[in-house]
Amino acid sequence: MLNLANYRWTKEPQQCNLQMRSTPYQGRSDIRFLYRPSLAKKRQLVYVLTTWRSGSSFFGELFNQHPEVFFLYEPMWHIWQKLYPGDAVSLQGAARDMLSSLYRCDLSVFQLYNSPGGKNFTSLGLFGATLNKVICSYPLCSAYRKEMVGMVDDKVCKKCPPQSLRLLEEECLKYNTIVIKGVRVLDINVLAPLMEDPSLDLKVIHLVRDPRAVANSRIKSRHGLIRENLQVVRSRDPKLRRIPFVDPGHKMSKKDGADYHSVGAMEVICDRTYRSLRTALNPPGWLKGKYLAVRYEDLVENPVKTLRNVYQFANLSANLDIESFALNMTNGTSSSSKPFIVSARNATQAASAWRTVLSIQQIKQVEEYCHHAMAILGYERVRTAGEAKDLSKSLLTASKL
Repeated sequence: MLNLANYRWTKEPQQCNLQMRSTPYQGRSDIRFLYRPSLAKKRQLVYVLTTWRSGSSFFGELFNQHPEVFFLYEPMWHIWQKLYPGDAVSLQGAARDMLSSLYRCDLSVFQLYNSPGGKNFTSLGLFGATLNKVICSYPLCSAYRKEMVGMVDDKVCKKCPPQSLRLLEEECLKYNTIVIKGVRVLDINVLAPLMEDPSLDLKVIHLVRDPRAVANSRIKSRHGLIRENLQVVRSRDPKLRRIPFVDPGHKMSKKDGADYHSVGAMEVICDRTYRSLRTALNPPGWLKGKYLAVRYEDLVENPVKTLRNVYQFANLSANLDIESFALNMTNGTSSSSKPFIVSARNATQAASAWRTVLSIQQIKQVEEYCHHAMAILGYERVRTAGEAKDLSKSLLTASKL
């Protein structure tokens, strides 16, 4: 049986016939994508390593808005959809191989996950395309300009003409910085072959958030994460003993079943996060100088300072428009908790919402799964329900990273 976690697919660059390269895009059967020259110059590549419901949509938007960044949002979504129902761990190798292609501006890899007999993949076929500043801006579309900071209206972008992947590749090659944000690489060690590759200059920004807040948000978003929860839970070790999900005597309901998968996925997520953190604490050669941990709580507490640190790490410069954007998006008057939508809201209030929503049993369960990672990241455990609900007491201490 093929183990995708250990499988590594590579395409060796070879000489290419110029006439063949100028032919129209033919989709999966287009042989010219088998022969691609290597990039002439090394680009700054960044992967945002994170997990679902960690504030990553907003964090990714900080790169999406930068005029010098080619940004891709959750490209590995296509793998998980096509290979469903798999388990999260078995899909890690396929995710890494997709990243290897995308960082070389080779977007033909998406054709591997297209429906059999389906239409050729276009720019608007990419996950999150209608919110992507590159896809929705000149020269691919006249709706926006990349240098103008502001959220993309998906209703406007949906009216953009779909462009071939070849044209999007040509646009990608114009950028010196490529940033990909993803939640489907669970462990930084999966990326080691890419970070050791001398033809790539890959850095990793590890966006983390209090696991109890992540669990709370996963419960709220459970209907949108059904497939993902199942694929992650399928990777759990069946031999481990676990604390009860609810208090003894509690009558289980359908909602409890959905919540069980939402919280249960935290076991795998936190285990893989802890593996990443252990590697970062004693970094091997391939990771030294190429890793930055960012706590979501620090981002929303001081967005401008955090933004500057992040941009400096990625060799980017911040401007007043982007700094104002970050500040406004974290200090809005809205308390909306709608999932998967980036909007201006009171982010500090949202960051601590779990303390008044989760039951003490749910809190204890997440802490049992995640206490190793929490200790490194500076998230204190709670002893009682009263302590959790006492918002005057901070549960945030210094990170060890």
